[in-house]
Parts: sequence; structure tokens; C-alpha cells
Amino acid sequence: MRRRGRLEARQRARWGLRPLLAMVLLTGALAGAAEAAPGAPTTNGTSVSSLTFSSVMLNGNLNPHGKATNYYFQYGLTPGYGAQTPLAPAGNGTTEVKVRQLVGGLQPTTTYHYRLVATSAAGMAMSIDHTFTTKKVPLSLQIAGVPNPVAFGDPFLMEGTLAGTGSANHAVVLQANPFPFTGGFKQVGNPELTSPTGGFSFPVVGLRENTQLRVQTVGATIVTSPVVTESVAVRVTFHARRTHRHGRWRLYGTVMPAEAGALVGFQRLTPGGRTVNQGGNVVRSGSATTSHYSRVVRVHHHGVYRALIKVADGAHVSAYSAPVLIR
Repeated sequence: MRRRGRLEARQRARWGLRPLLAMVLLTGALAGAAEAAPGAPTTNGTSVSSLTFSSVMLNGNLNPHGKATNYYFQYGLTPGYGAQTPLAPAGNGTTEVKVRQLVGGLQPTTTYHYRLVATSAAGMAMSIDHTFTTKKVPLSLQIAGVPNPVAFGDPFLMEGTLAGTGSANHAVVLQANPFPFTGGFKQVGNPELTSPTGGFSFPVVGLRENTQLRVQTVGATIVTSPVVTESVAVRVTFHARRTHRHGRWRLYGTVMPAEAGALVGFQRLTPGGRTVNQGGNVVRSGSATTSHYSRVVRVHHHGVYRALIKVADGAHVSAYSAPVLIR
């Protein structure tokens, strides 16, 4: 009786294994059938090239095995992908061909998954999952003087933005090369840190002549902005005084810095923004820092007048005075 029970237990165990064994054999048979499906495309050897911070070229190899085959690349932040390139033809040859597609609109310093998918009437093939990581956005600098030109002796700001990966809280320095622009660039003041958005602003006081300015990053990788020439306009005062002769006025003023020999033009401003020339003069020497001009002119029309000082020494630029009402 005991022996009979042991035989029945062994039979039950043997019969219990048969469904599992049958399933394994069936799975292997199906896999073999899929691999051997006649004419189905195959994929091989994916890679990337021309990798930047926002784009990449996806490359791969496939064999159409004599069937008209199309392909595309799947890509995304996970192995689930989520995006794909447009469907493209790969022909119906019987040898391996190289395929590629350009992908843009990517995020910098980000890892992406991708694979190649080939499909035809005979079936579909997918390469294994691979990854690539986009590059950093290169740092770049843009600057501008506010205002430009600046009046002689007035302060101004050299403002700008550092763009790219790592632009926030990055040290930058201001450099200057004054007229005649032969001394080379030298650092002005202390370094500053950019804002969280990469912005910065250098206050500059007492610029006395036209100056080339640029900004550089501080660190292992040096990035230099384009050179901006900050022009310094002469500072002009303008006055009008009636003389004892009827209809005649003395127009006079000063120019800083001293610009002896510069031309002076007097203008009347008319409605609509037009100007009417009212004669002129030449700037005379004065002190080491200030020169003067003065002339008596006949004023035929009362109104708003101003003086224009025309400078040609290269160290400064021409400038208008503030307007004066003559009535």
C-alpha cells in the first residue's frame, strides 16, 4: 500500500512538469520561427555623430532582405522613448545599408535613449537601446554701453549678458583700451559675479576719451565679448546774451575737454525737427581742461537755438549743447 502511494506521487509530479515543459518548447519554437521569418529586415550597429547641445545625427545599419523597407529612430528621455523621426525609405536590397536621421530641439547636458526600427511587409526589427548625452551650451558674451556716447566726465554702465551652460554666478571682468587704442586691454576695477540669469553691469566713472571695452570670463575657459567702443562726447555749454545793437546777440559757451580749433555751428530749431544754420565760429584756447567760443550774430527769428561742436581729434566725438530760448 505504501509502495503504491509512492508510485502515484511520482506520476503526479511527472505529469505536473509536462505543461511547463510544453510551454518552454513552444516558446523556443516561436522564437526560432521569428528569427527565421523569410524576408524580415534586420538592424545592426547604431551610433551618433555631429553631437551638439541641441541636436544629433542618429546612425544605423539595416538589411531589407529583398523587401521594400522603411525605417525610423525612436528617441526620448527613457527607454519608453516618446518621440521618433519621420518614416524614411531604405530600399529593397539584399545587403546592409547605412541610414541616418538628424534630430533637433534637444535639451543641453541631457541623456537620451534611442534605437533604430526597420519595418517591411515581412516583419519588423528593432536595434537594442543605446544612449547619448548632449553637450553643454557654449558660453558667449554680449555687451553694450549705456549710454553711448557718454558726455565727458559723466558715469555710464557697461551692461551685458553671459549666456550658456554655467552662466549664473560666473565671475567676469571689464577690460579697457583707451584712445589711440595701442596700449592693449587692461582690467578695470574688480571682477563681478553674473546674476542667476547671466546678467551683469559694470559702472564706469570718469571716462575721458574714446575707449575700447570688452568683458572676459574668469576661470579655466576664457570667453571674450566683442569689443565695444564707448565714445566720449565733448561737454558743451551754450548761452545767449543780447547786445546793445538791435537784433544782435552774443552766442558763447565752453567746451570740455579743451578742444582749441574745433568748429562751432549755431542752429535754430524749427517745428518739425528741421534746423537752420545761423553762422559759426572756432573754439579758442582757454585753460588746460576748458576752451571757449563766442560770436555776435544777427538773430532774425526768435526761437530755440543750440550750438554744435565738431571734433576731429579721434579722442572724442562731436556734441550738441542743451537748447536755449532766444526771444
